[in-house]
Amino acid sequence: MNPGRAFFALLAIALLALPVATAAAPAPVATIDIEGVINPVTLRLVGIAIDRAQAEGAQALVIQLDTPGGLERSMRAIVQRMMNADVPVIVFVAPTGGRAASAGVFITMAAHVAAMAPATNIGAASPVALGGGADKTMMKKIENDAAAFIRTVALERGRNADWAEKAVRQAVAITEREAVKLKVVDLIADSIPDLLEKIDGRTVKLPKGMTTLATKGAPVRPIEIGFRDRFLNVITDPNVAYVLMMLGMLGLFFELSNPGVILPGVIGGISLILAFFAFQSLPINYAGLLLILFGIVLLVAEIKIVSHGVLAIGGIISMALGSLMLFDSPEVGFRVSWWVIAPMVGATAGLFLFVVAAGVRALGQPPATGAEGLIGKTGSVRERLAPEGQVMVSGEIWRAVADGEPVEIGGQVRIVAVDGLTLKVTKAEARGGVA
Repeated sequence: MNPGRAFFALLAIALLALPVATAAAPAPVATIDIEGVINPVTLRLVGIAIDRAQAEGAQALVIQLDTPGGLERSMRAIVQRMMNADVPVIVFVAPTGGRAASAGVFITMAAHVAAMAPATNIGAASPVALGGGADKTMMKKIENDAAAFIRTVALERGRNADWAEKAVRQAVAITEREAVKLKVVDLIADSIPDLLEKIDGRTVKLPKGMTTLATKGAPVRPIEIGFRDRFLNVITDPNVAYVLMMLGMLGLFFELSNPGVILPGVIGGISLILAFFAFQSLPINYAGLLLILFGIVLLVAEIKIVSHGVLAIGGIISMALGSLMLFDSPEVGFRVSWWVIAPMVGATAGLFLFVVAAGVRALGQPPATGAEGLIGKTGSVRERLAPEGQVMVSGEIWRAVADGEPVEIGGQVRIVAVDGLTLKVTKAEARGGVA
């Protein structure tokens, strides 16, 4: 065969095979990790992930979920966003030892495909009244609403609606194996690559119609969480928000006590603003907040008023009780840890008590200025005292009157009294220098 003709024949075959090879390559799968309490920041992250997955042409979005629960309003918004997404959303309860509790149950149920890693659990979705204030009738209404919501989500996704309702009404929880057996989730996967291999070929329902997943061997593209969202997620942690509030109040207190220092006021103002931002996303108990403020007031009063420690003890107790009540919630993720409360209350109380002790010690010291501060000091005679003359005390020339025999120039005298601008002195033994 002519070498030229053979070359063009091979080139034509390669060009014909190129579209086939391109079509065979699976579209990428986007992933994002959601860990911790479900809050408005979580809602923002899920929304960003869905939008980015759609914009980048991903065939699916995998949400790796590990949560103790969270806010009902944020959870409902996330579920609504997932139900209306134009890209399949796969919820993977992982890693091993993770869970999808409370609000996490609703989110898992709303997924187009739900999977769990080994040694994980799901359940306990009973609603709770964060911060208290709901009577029996109101709690019944909240429970019925949540049960109806999770039931309709489960039916839409073809999952066990009866179990889902029990998770709300009876707070039942199950392991990953029981969840697959009861058709709560679709499968168990060891990892994301294993998950993508197992769901390959599944058909899911989207608002625009049915679509078939081709995830076997698909490239995985993690969606990076930006610094802003990471920062917001950190400060909305109840422990961090509590520390920011305490630092803010202490900073402002020291700035008001020592005007012009500036740095404590700047740090305190920034900390308080960040704490108040976090409080918008957290169930604040205002009685707890008032107790903390009252405790600070009592500690400040201890500095101004001699109460023999009564105000200080009351302030410490008030701060401790307020810290416990600040996020009064049955949800573990919305409580302040004792490991945070104890050091903060102890450090704050210790700082105020240190100030009080320093003030008491200062009151017990002899006067260092004024007329009282001169008594007992020694001086050098600059003009013969017979009995009047001049002496130098601490670098200053004073008019002095000697009590007793005259004192020659250079002699040492001790101040025994102050009468206006005249010192009354007595002869003292020389100490080898000018005072």
